[in-house]
Amino acid sequence: MTPAPPTEDAILVVGPSWVGDMVMAQSLFKALRVQHPNTPIDVLAPGWSLPLLARMPEVRAGIEMPLGHGRFGFAARWQLGRSLRGSYTQAVVLPNSWKSAVVPWAAVIERRTGWRGEMRYGLLNDLRLLDKRRYPMTVQRFVALAVAPDAALPDIQPPLLEVSVDDAQSAMRALGVQKSASRPVLAICPGAEYGPAKQWPTVHYAELGRHFARAGWDLWLFGSEKDVAVCEGIAATCRVSTVLAGRTTLEQAVDLMSLADAVVSNDSGLMHVAAALDRPLVALYGSSDPGFTPPLNERHKVVSLGLSCSPCFERICPLGTTACLVDMTVDQVASALESVTA
Repeated sequence: MTPAPPTEDAILVVGPSWVGDMVMAQSLFKALRVQHPNTPIDVLAPGWSLPLLARMPEVRAGIEMPLGHGRFGFAARWQLGRSLRGSYTQAVVLPNSWKSAVVPWAAVIERRTGWRGEMRYGLLNDLRLLDKRRYPMTVQRFVALAVAPDAALPDIQPPLLEVSVDDAQSAMRALGVQKSASRPVLAICPGAEYGPAKQWPTVHYAELGRHFARAGWDLWLFGSEKDVAVCEGIAATCRVSTVLAGRTTLEQAVDLMSLADAVVSNDSGLMHVAAALDRPLVALYGSSDPGFTPPLNERHKVVSLGLSCSPCFERICPLGTTACLVDMTVDQVASALESVTA
């Protein structure tokens, strides 16, 4: 989107670069709306995230963050910042990198708020020192920036993406997908952009899919192009599967997932999308910490073995076993799914 026209009082949020973090950032937008009910909120973010922002009613406009590194990236951010001068009275910067603070600084926004992060003295003038014990969760760290440093943490309102019936129907037509009136849909999200230490084994997903197919469910398999092989492997074991991985835009994936009757997912961006669509959800955690980035809707179950070696936050299991996921049984996950859909 193009930058919003200048206004006397508006807030610019510099958004994160991961799908899950962008979803959780909606809780900050909600907190800012409570603190400043009449103040427009715009979000500067990667271009891929604009469809997500369009489904967040708290956001007036999404502005695409220029890409690039080194002097070329700095120049593009500087030029964008200059074009935004006079448009905002406050900026809230969520990423910890110094380059994420360049645009608000170049825009000469009066108050520029963020955690200390990566050498941002001067770029931010409302610089906060993060107490990780006080704010152990990512969403708490986001929402805390909506208020003064010494203020109590506001109530955290969970993300809630809004999808219209027309958008969902349009996505189905575009992808040639049909939803049966008599068979519920189980959305399966077997990928994890971060790495294999966050991915439940394909054979486990396939067995889970067969279990629910026998119980009368259709399976929709979501993911990026990187997840196509995994999704096709799962689909090969069950005739009621629709492989959507690599076929959808993020916008279409969100709209189609809004139609699912339940979701099972690794700890991934799509897991947070499912939570923000308030789908009954089972989230599987291996190398990551369900206390740090949990699903934020009420209708969810977390499955985590809590091994002594986890969470390790590694992309690849340092022990070479990925026991935290390999040893997570299909029966455990099936039981959790049945409990959230009962």
